[in-house]
Amino acid sequence: QVHLVESGGGLVQGGGSLRLSCAASGRTFSTYAMAWFRQVPGKEREFVASISRSGETTDSADSVKGRFTISRDGAKNTMYLQMHSLKPEDTAAYYCAADQDYNGRYSRAYEYWGQGTQVTVSS
Repeated sequence: QVHLVESGGGLVQGGGSLRLSCAASGRTFSTYAMAWFRQVPGKEREFVASISRSGETTDSADSVKGRFTISRDGAKNTMYLQMHSLKPEDTAAYYCAADQDYNGRYSRAYEYWGQGTQVTVSS
C-alpha cells in the first residue's frame, strides 16, 4: 500500500509556472507507476501525464505537451509536475495516482490516489 500527498498548488497568473509534488510513503516507491490527473467540478477526471516505475518512459496529454514535465525522484519518494506557460484552462484540482500494474491514461485503473491540490490560473 502507498499513501500519496500532493502539494505545490496555488494561484498563479496566466503564463506563470508552478511545480506540484506528490510525496509517497513506504519503501516501495520504485514499484509503482504514477500519474497526474486533474478535475474541474462537473467534469470527468482528465489525464495529464504519467511516468513509468523507472522514470524512463513518460506520456502526457496533448493539451499540456511542451508545457508540463513529469518526473520522479526515487531517493525522495516523490513525483513532480513542472508546469510552465499556465493558462486559465489549466485551472483544476490536480491529483496524483499510483498503481503497480497500470501506467496508462485511464483514471479508474489506478489504485491509489492523493487528496488533490488546487491550481488556479488567472487571466
